[in-house]
Amino acid sequence: MASASTASAPLTLPVLPLDDEAVLPGMVVPLDLSDNDVRAAVEAAQAAARPESGKPRVLLVPRVDGTYAGTGVLGTVEQVGRLSDGDPGALIRALGRVRIGAGTTGPGGALWVEGSAVEETLPDPLPGSVTELVREYKALATSWLKKRGAWQVVDRVQQIDGVGALADNSGYSPFLTVEQKVELLETADPVARLKLATAQLREHLAEQDVAETIAKDVQEGVDKQQREFLLRRQLEAVRKELRDLNGEAEGDESDDYRARVEAADLPEKVREAALKEVEKLERSSDQSPEGSWIRTWLDTVLELPWNERTEDQYDIPGAQAILDAEHAGLEDVKERITEYLAVRKRRAERGLGVVGGRRGGAVLALVGPPGVGKTSLGESVAHAMGRKFVRVALGGVRDEAEIRGHRRTYVGALPGRIVRAIKEAGSMNPVVLLDEIDKVGSDFRGDPAAALLEVLDPAQNHTFRDHYLEVELDLSDVVFLATANVLEAIPEALLDRMELVRLDGYTEDEKVVIARDHLLPRQLERAGLEPGEVVLEDASLRRLAGEYTREAGVRTLERAIARLLRKVTAQHELGDRELPFTVTPDDLRDLIGRPHHVPESAQDPAERRTAVPGVATGLAVTGAGGDVLFVEASLADPETGAAGLTLTGQLGDVMKESAQIALSFLRSHGAELELPVTGLKDRGVHIHFPAGAVPKDGPSAGVTMTTALASLLSGRQVRTDVAMTGEVSLTGRVLPIGGVKQKLLAAHRAGITTVVIPKRNEADLDDVPAEILEKLEVHPVTDVRQVLEIALAPAAVPVAVAA
Repeated sequence: MASASTASAPLTLPVLPLDDEAVLPGMVVPLDLSDNDVRAAVEAAQAAARPESGKPRVLLVPRVDGTYAGTGVLGTVEQVGRLSDGDPGALIRALGRVRIGAGTTGPGGALWVEGSAVEETLPDPLPGSVTELVREYKALATSWLKKRGAWQVVDRVQQIDGVGALADNSGYSPFLTVEQKVELLETADPVARLKLATAQLREHLAEQDVAETIAKDVQEGVDKQQREFLLRRQLEAVRKELRDLNGEAEGDESDDYRARVEAADLPEKVREAALKEVEKLERSSDQSPEGSWIRTWLDTVLELPWNERTEDQYDIPGAQAILDAEHAGLEDVKERITEYLAVRKRRAERGLGVVGGRRGGAVLALVGPPGVGKTSLGESVAHAMGRKFVRVALGGVRDEAEIRGHRRTYVGALPGRIVRAIKEAGSMNPVVLLDEIDKVGSDFRGDPAAALLEVLDPAQNHTFRDHYLEVELDLSDVVFLATANVLEAIPEALLDRMELVRLDGYTEDEKVVIARDHLLPRQLERAGLEPGEVVLEDASLRRLAGEYTREAGVRTLERAIARLLRKVTAQHELGDRELPFTVTPDDLRDLIGRPHHVPESAQDPAERRTAVPGVATGLAVTGAGGDVLFVEASLADPETGAAGLTLTGQLGDVMKESAQIALSFLRSHGAELELPVTGLKDRGVHIHFPAGAVPKDGPSAGVTMTTALASLLSGRQVRTDVAMTGEVSLTGRVLPIGGVKQKLLAAHRAGITTVVIPKRNEADLDDVPAEILEKLEVHPVTDVRQVLEIALAPAAVPVAVAA
């Protein structure tokens, strides 16, 4: 049977408002009559009181931020007199709850309202759960009172039998807020009110326990510091007596170093090595050069953050959001960093932070063309992980000591760049970006790439030794990101120690997003323009990316945007342009000139390079990403040219061999392909690769050369919208090649719609963005005959042999 509360006959009472305070039934409170509202309520109650009705009655109502509560407390004015400070006051006894009704009139200047008393009923006998609740509240209240030393109040609390009265007794608790007291006041059910009071008291005791624990820990730390301070002062006094006894000068510098080493938070082995150096410093004379070496070494050791580590942010969705916000595309790198954080979180949760002395660092190699965001990605990774970021530029470094440091015996010796990076970061687990690792050189001073082998080996770098420090430095918690443009320039042993992540360039859609969200706001600020003064439509950005720049990254695109904004700013200053101004695609030519890269498919059919037989479109990979490569073939007149094969365009040996294979295949299979190859032995064949000043090599142009020669012999043009790649064998098989993703991105940038790739490279299409595959028609082939069927256009007029 549950407890209940009922309303009785109505009451008409003057309102005594309590600003930012609440009184519960059973409490006796003094009130200051200097408050106009309080004085008006007491005087009105006295004026309305009759001798037969007893003491004057008022309605105590909490008023929080000018708003009255819905429930008040019936109170009797016990006494009117002077408070302890001499001000006039009244003593009010709170009797019971009153539910406030409508306002009414009455004597005096107070506010009168009608209300109904709330009567509480409880089952008899009380259920066991209520009895247990009463026992729990009394135990908690007794514990709190004993901590405050209020022993005389303990007995009073123990003697309270009523459930509602026991809950209302918590109104005396100083730790309750006004809102909590109002909540108790408005809870009419006594059992629910006692549950609420018990929860409030339990929460306060828990907070008090935490505060006491913190205070105890602080006091213990202070006592330890005082004890250590006293011992150090005693040690200084003993040393001073020893100096006076030996006639030594006061203020020996070695004492300062010894105190600093002993006070520093150093690993045990490092502390032992530092104390040995301090002993050497104490024994050396002031004129000895060894003293300055030791002091410099000690300063370096003491400045390193041996036990400082930043806490990783294990908010995986938050890290993913940071990476997505700061970089468009680059999904492979983002996934790898997210995987690393997820594994770190799981290891930390299971207590596997350090296994075998090694922590869970990472070594990633970001390889890709310039301008795709490899360097800036390092800052984003550090931001996402909540770590410090340090950049180490390795371009042009030739001295092995730059990595491992110099021996201390050399004049001007310094620790290596890795140690300096840790020192600069101020923590032992930063994100260190090894920029341009493929530009590291070597000479008689050593090979820096070889010195990096230990640094970037997760199995060894927890005991890395710098030549200058000569103590072990734990690098196993460092996240190393190495950037490179050319994969082949990285030594194989070094590459084996890193996890390779390729950045193959951006799609046109990604470039538009990057330009809109990152490049344009930055260039607006540099041009002194406010956001909105110059607006570039997405179509304008797309045309800038597609026709004014042709690159894997976005550096040239950013320069084009900067040039555009400078032009608009200059025109505005000259009075020729009003701001704000929206740049449309048609405005680009007037502002920054004609496009530099018009897609082949957008040119007039008569002006296209494949408009004549003997020209085919291939795909290649360069240091700047993928690119389109044209192959031109011609036949010499038998009377003027010597027979044989001529190759031009700075070709490597592998590409020259591919040309020989293509020619041999056509000679041996000419009849099968219905090609007039009988005259080839008397006529010279010339194959040229524009641009002639750029070195080229590799087997992937085999099918392109075969198609160009077949087009030349058949007189059929190669389709303008077709590009191809693949190695060809003597039997006509199309063999797999590399760089499929870069080549397809280049084909898309050039306006190609159909691409021919080897069948065995079909799996590489998973790496190509879906939006690119939707715009390209990709034909995986196994035989060069399939290539010719796809690439060659039908001949309008049969041609015996094209000259």
